[in-house]
Amino acid sequence: MRPYAQALPAALAAILLLTIAPARAQEAVGSARPSVPGIEVKVTAEMTGAGIVSSGVTLPPLPPVSGNRRNPVPSWGKPLPYPVVIADRRNNRLIEIAPDKSIVWEFASPSLKVYRGNEDVNFSADGKLLAVSEEDNYDVHIVDYERKALTWTYGTPDVRGKDGGLLNYPDDAHLLADGKFITADIRNCRILIIDPKDNSIATQWGTPGKCRHNPPQELGHPNGATPLDNGDILVTEISGSWISRITRQGQVLWSVQAPNIRYPSDAFMTVDGKQVIVADFWKPGRVVIFDPATRKISWEYFVRNGEGMLDHSSIARELPDTGDIFVVDDLRDRVMVIDRKSKEIIWQYGVTDTKGHKPGYLFYPDGFDIDVFRDWKAVLGKR
Repeated sequence: MRPYAQALPAALAAILLLTIAPARAQEAVGSARPSVPGIEVKVTAEMTGAGIVSSGVTLPPLPPVSGNRRNPVPSWGKPLPYPVVIADRRNNRLIEIAPDKSIVWEFASPSLKVYRGNEDVNFSADGKLLAVSEEDNYDVHIVDYERKALTWTYGTPDVRGKDGGLLNYPDDAHLLADGKFITADIRNCRILIIDPKDNSIATQWGTPGKCRHNPPQELGHPNGATPLDNGDILVTEISGSWISRITRQGQVLWSVQAPNIRYPSDAFMTVDGKQVIVADFWKPGRVVIFDPATRKISWEYFVRNGEGMLDHSSIARELPDTGDIFVVDDLRDRVMVIDRKSKEIIWQYGVTDTKGHKPGYLFYPDGFDIDVFRDWKAVLGKR
């Protein structure tokens, strides 16, 4: 298999070069060149989704970064304290929604060959970059938030493999404080920490072909690798519903099976850093918060049917300031805030069970992060 930039038609290659920062263009085009052949993946209509789409709204001016995760910008309070960037998977776009449900930022796919099916998104520590994973496009990316530019890619679109810079269904994507990129390469049963400067693998946990729980040497289909405040990594394994806290040096601090969870998806720690919150990627889905020392559940959301039922919810996180729970409900085409006390849905974006890309609609949302970096409230109040 030739490197993907060479194999692309000239027009698509030109699109890619235009969307990548000039200083990094050659690196991004040549990144992750496979040294051995991979297996080409057939792209289906489901994987392409809605194609290249946009909400079509006029976006407000971009506020400067004035906050961070430790010292966020002023909160909007209930029901949603901060805007959220959503990986709108089958619309092949990232979109940011403010608490008043206005669209404040959007990144549409520059080319479906290179960028398709974004399924997880997370801000860098300074709020200026976004780490993005694309499971069924077999690559991961860095997007410059302010310039709306694709600046780095690892993996070859539509080619799966385990060697030569290839990936096999990469899930989860984060930029670490030192600038390295972490992703969970599910079907290779490994977690990779990659240095975007030269595409070298700085750390690998797990071994392709050995898909069982024995961290960090072996992992059972990991789909979450969440960095914590002190640099530790929270690893989620699908097989056995294992969640482990591992230091950057590879020391396992604890490893427990998530209670009441069939298919754990991208576990996080609660805001106070003491408990684990994890979504069950199932139908009906659920959200569980539990103490990893005792496995005792302190909070749970589970509705068997009706409007409140979750259908393959991929991520749940505790919201700063309010303590309520934000959930991505993938197959019901919506994201929501669940009140911590009443367990009622108090905020929702997306029309339940209805796909679309116009304002108010989503199409298989799959990931999100919280924008505590920019004071969108001040900007929108001046309109």
